[in-house]
Amino acid sequence: MDCKQAILSNDVYDYITDFPIENLSNLEPVVCYQDINNIYNIVHLNSSAIPNLQVNFFEYRSVPKLYGLMQENVLLPGDVPFDPNNLFAAGIIQMQRSPLNLTGRGTVVCIIDTGIDYRNPVFLDESGRSRILAIWDQTIQTGTPPEGFLYGSEYTREDINRALQSEEPYAVVPSRDENGHGTALAGVAAGSNVRGELTYLGAAPEADIVVVKLKECKQYLREYYLIPDDVPAYQENDIMQAVNYADSFAIVSERPVIICIGLGTNMGDHNGSSALSRYLEITALRQNRAVVVCGGNEGEAAHHFQGDFRDSEEIDIGRVDIGTRLAGRYRDVEVRVAEGSSGFFLEMWGSLPDALNISVISPGGEAINPSRLGIPQSITYGFVYERSTVTIDTTLVEPSSGEELILVRLKDPTPGIWTFRVLADSSVGNGIFHMWLPISQFLNVPAYFLSPTPYVTLTEPAMASEVISISAYNASNNSFYINSGRGFSVNGNIRPDMTAPGVDISTVSGSRTGSSFATALTAGAVAQFMQWAVAERNMEFVNTRAIKSNFIRGAVRSEDTIYPNREWGYGKLNLEGIFDVMRGL
Repeated sequence: MDCKQAILSNDVYDYITDFPIENLSNLEPVVCYQDINNIYNIVHLNSSAIPNLQVNFFEYRSVPKLYGLMQENVLLPGDVPFDPNNLFAAGIIQMQRSPLNLTGRGTVVCIIDTGIDYRNPVFLDESGRSRILAIWDQTIQTGTPPEGFLYGSEYTREDINRALQSEEPYAVVPSRDENGHGTALAGVAAGSNVRGELTYLGAAPEADIVVVKLKECKQYLREYYLIPDDVPAYQENDIMQAVNYADSFAIVSERPVIICIGLGTNMGDHNGSSALSRYLEITALRQNRAVVVCGGNEGEAAHHFQGDFRDSEEIDIGRVDIGTRLAGRYRDVEVRVAEGSSGFFLEMWGSLPDALNISVISPGGEAINPSRLGIPQSITYGFVYERSTVTIDTTLVEPSSGEELILVRLKDPTPGIWTFRVLADSSVGNGIFHMWLPISQFLNVPAYFLSPTPYVTLTEPAMASEVISISAYNASNNSFYINSGRGFSVNGNIRPDMTAPGVDISTVSGSRTGSSFATALTAGAVAQFMQWAVAERNMEFVNTRAIKSNFIRGAVRSEDTIYPNREWGYGKLNLEGIFDVMRGL
């Protein structure tokens, strides 16, 4: 099996590591590996040599996490005409006009998503030629991959222009966006109306565009994480490779790159410790790069629970846990599961110096006793009176975060209220723990905490400290979008950075809502700023941190709100406000 086959095969497991490859290449299961910018390696392992994908073989940080699209509703084209008010609210149209004429000229906006409809006229320049520099379609294997990459097919601007002139364009460039989400993001960030009447306008209508169409996740990961087959889900390692590809288009001091990611997940410690988050931080700190990520739509999903043992009374745990007789504390966390659930993946993260444990109680009252803490382990339990199965993986020290991690994989759960009894001994230190259920679209039927916590609901990688993290608001009435994710991080780091319009956003395929569209709008605004700063030599070297600082200073803040804020971050995006601050207004 060659490496390209291994990358695509469901019989090959993918493993993310920052170890030197020589430490792994002699292991029997290794088929091949991919290097990511001399920082990470994606190692591909023959599954026949590995009995199970579980925590006692794979470290949690090395198993690719799965990410979903962060959009809510879609109104079909024609239902709502193009509305520029969201662009006005963000101070974007004002800056497209004289005297600065900031339209993204000389910048590259990269959309990592579901692809792009390259035939749409909003992606053409005045002469009818494509503004798309390149498309890397990870799903098509018949063409040539980008240089330095081993899978997918790359289509250059020349290829796209030849396709546009052909009677059968998809015979020349077969890449399509069947979902439409990537096309919508690209239009919001960099759509253009130069060839006709004002029918559509994006934030940076003269920026060049690079697109990565992500391939769907492997089936073994979909089954492991219990994600429905019909839901788009994308692997962490493929997104990392997409970021690596986007970064290659930057020309320092000449052509900046803005990376837009409208994807999110509830997997991870919500402190930015994942491989993707850390790689994005490294990329974001490079000169003339900017990384903009969405905060997700999980604010009202009831998929986060925060517990605190510090004020609880000591009890004899033996009263609530058969076979255990010692002083300690417990918290019952209840999850209601609807009829017809195929299952879900739950993560519980403890905090130093505590060592917590967990018991699972079914709606019928059957209980699974806590696992023995210590070395990483994975144990599967069945129930006598129910067909459900529970697999509990325990890791006392998860290497990326240093925190305790317990994974609960509940398959075919009986409908009703499941109780997750979290137990601590009498020497509680920090006393705080967090639980997350999957993002909404990764559940085939609803499952939610009965006493949820609405904060710390930003999806990853929005918790990465160096990226620009965006929540969403409704610009028509200046209200926070109720479903938008909220901060801060678990450790109290200020996330999100700011909020942007994300409700009823005019796209090339109708009106759409979700934090991903707030992110695309912000990415376009960053391209406008990069034009002024880099392409026009006003601030020749900038990175995401410098851009973020400028955007925060220019953000709109209300007198009756304390900032930084868990919903609004440092305020509402206002590109015009950045230049007002510079002028001393």
